[in-house]
Amino acid sequence: MSKPEVKRLYINYKTLEEFQQFREYGLEELSMLEDLQANIVEDDSESPFYGIYDGNRLIARMSLYPIDAKYDRYFYPPQTYYELWKLEVLPEYRKQGYGTALVEYAKSLGKPIKTNSRCRADEFWKKMGFVPVKYNPIRDRGENPYIWLPEGVESQDDHQAE
Repeated sequence: MSKPEVKRLYINYKTLEEFQQFREYGLEELSMLEDLQANIVEDDSESPFYGIYDGNRLIARMSLYPIDAKYDRYFYPPQTYYELWKLEVLPEYRKQGYGTALVEYAKSLGKPIKTNSRCRADEFWKKMGFVPVKYNPIRDRGENPYIWLPEGVESQDDHQAE
């Protein structure tokens, strides 16, 4: 299999229809449908949504939101980072490297990444080079955060421990 091509998705009604196929398979909280409807501006090319197609069918997707440095509570030095949300691959395409391709694409952008492990996906995130952070109830608000650190960046937890 050749390396899957990750594409930035346009925000339009075609993409909205494609997202509907995911909702019936994934947990409702993983659905990006509401995000898409809230942000719909026809063919917005600056969307936070990325996906992989098999022919004309969207088979894997994620959202990648830039978070301004002033809100950074995870990385040292504080900086703009990406929050990776709602990574999902259609059931018949799982275990074929599509989720990995999406995460590798996000990492290739060179900024730190924060995500939340859901659906018992801790081993996947660890395999992808992410590490769990020490839970902070004020900062993490019930989430299960994992972070990825590019070269020259450390976690605030590790920096404060020094």
